[in-house]
Amino acid sequence: MLQFVCVLLLAASALSHLDEASLDVQWEEWRTTHRREYNGLGEEEIRRAIWEKNMRMIDAHNQEAALGMHSYELGMNHLGDMTSEEVSEKMTGLQIPVNRERSFTVDLDNSLTRLPKSLDYRKKGMVTSVKNQGACGSCWAFSSAGALEGQLAKTTGQLVDLSPQNLVDCVTENDGCGGGYMTNAFKYVQENGGIDSEEAYPYVGEDQPCRYNSSGMAAQCKGYREIPEGNEHALAVALFKYGPVSVGIDATLSSFQFYTKGVYYDRNCNSEDINHAVLAVGFGVNTKGKKFWIVKNSWGTEWGNQGYIMMARNRGNLCGIANLASYPVM
Repeated sequence: MLQFVCVLLLAASALSHLDEASLDVQWEEWRTTHRREYNGLGEEEIRRAIWEKNMRMIDAHNQEAALGMHSYELGMNHLGDMTSEEVSEKMTGLQIPVNRERSFTVDLDNSLTRLPKSLDYRKKGMVTSVKNQGACGSCWAFSSAGALEGQLAKTTGQLVDLSPQNLVDCVTENDGCGGGYMTNAFKYVQENGGIDSEEAYPYVGEDQPCRYNSSGMAAQCKGYREIPEGNEHALAVALFKYGPVSVGIDATLSSFQFYTKGVYYDRNCNSEDINHAVLAVGFGVNTKGKKFWIVKNSWGTEWGNQGYIMMARNRGNLCGIANLASYPVM
């Protein structure tokens, strides 16, 4: 069997279109598409080498996926000239408070052991469009704003884009573009008496002085609830009963950086080293019986499947998705 797989891999490798001439063309197309300009030939050579390494990794992975060795596929995107370390440094930003107090108040009553097979809050009008945090460690603000948007839609029937920049600038317990934590954001909205809309307080992707104005206030918050650490069933129950949930994950792997479709499962994804905040907006099962979480990211629609990823569910708390889950109360 192993010999057969090796033969198939060699055959697939022979069909690869990543020869130097082709790579030259694809590099120029990628640069043009994403409007990349570099400071001199030296920087361009470095970025080209990173991009090419990523291209070859993507190609090798997809050849294996075609043989049934992976449940998901990869694709080149706007992060192509960045290493996974650079993406983690510039485009994540989850900071877990030291000695944080947690309040596990999700009701895991027996009546909810039978959950629906699928749930998608995008179809219920409770999820706004995918945003791009840019080179600012504000993932926590987008995750928090998304959870607040879901609760606002659930309680009022109105879907309104709320302001991550309001949170970046004004949540003093967090560090703006330097990183932060979701429950600190919920606490701020509660104590502040509200959060502005995106229209009233637009995103700029850098730290600014706080300029919250109650005239632009679009939502309020009574507090928040946290989900028992590592409990995927509790996360599913919270999603079903309450709405979209802020979650933290490990986003350090190149397989996450270039995910494009399928159910994401990488055994190297760490459930302890969590660095990125995202928003769980549902769950489901694909035609092959693989269970997944529907997760909204804040890296723009060019990333993933139009800005979303289906992450393996009930596979040992993949990437730590159930470790830092919380949602606001309105």
